[in-house]
Amino acid sequence: MLANLRNFLFILTFGVLLVSCTGYEKAMRSKDVNYKLAKANAFYDKKQWLHANSLYETLLPVMRHTRNYEPVLYRYAYSFYNLKDYLSASYHFKNFVEEFPNNKESEEMEYLYGYCLYKLSPKSSLDQSNTERAMEALQSFINTHPDSKYAVDANKYIDESRLKLETKEADAAKLYYNIGQYKSATIYYRQVMREYPESTNSDFYQYMIVKSWYKLAMASYKEKQEERFANALSAYQELVDGYPKSKYLRDAEKYYTLSDKSIKKLRNEHK
Repeated sequence: MLANLRNFLFILTFGVLLVSCTGYEKAMRSKDVNYKLAKANAFYDKKQWLHANSLYETLLPVMRHTRNYEPVLYRYAYSFYNLKDYLSASYHFKNFVEEFPNNKESEEMEYLYGYCLYKLSPKSSLDQSNTERAMEALQSFINTHPDSKYAVDANKYIDESRLKLETKEADAAKLYYNIGQYKSATIYYRQVMREYPESTNSDFYQYMIVKSWYKLAMASYKEKQEERFANALSAYQELVDGYPKSKYLRDAEKYYTLSDKSIKKLRNEHK
């Protein structure tokens, strides 16, 4: 009984799939351009993106110099987007804008080009080429369409992308600190602060510079220690002056006190 039911369900499912695919296969084989376009649009409207995409791909070359080319290219690009193939979608959105800059949809396409690059952006530990390209594309969009309804979202994605780039550089600085390369850590934390002056983590980076100089001084030969402890003192003063309400001040003060005592001790030894 159960086996018969399974066989029935299999046959029913196969039959449904066969019927659903029949229209697609017939359209793919058809040489009737109007029929193929009608089927592609029908699949698109039913959100059957893969079928629509394949049919539009065959239609684009023959539609190039007709009035249907623009809407076909528009839907072709969007079918990639709805399939979450953001790489292909970005290419075709950009292509649409370049071919039809005066089309009423070009603003949307230009925004989606940048957004697709944003979606292709990987986690911060990986190569950030697509992140940088997304920021460039979205900023170009904002410059061209400052009053666009998409401008707010474009700015948000730029901010998120900038934070990802900052995180990647900050993680590099942290790695140098963790492996005991304290001088490199000070350089990289300084670099992060220069490149991202508006960062909400700037006081933490400055705090890490204080710690790095202190740790470097402690690991140095005596002839280098006084200079490096002095750098820790200067870095602490920069933290106090630049971020008087920082939550890292109390802990940084420990390194200031230790550095100050170490300098006095070194000077006494030289007397």
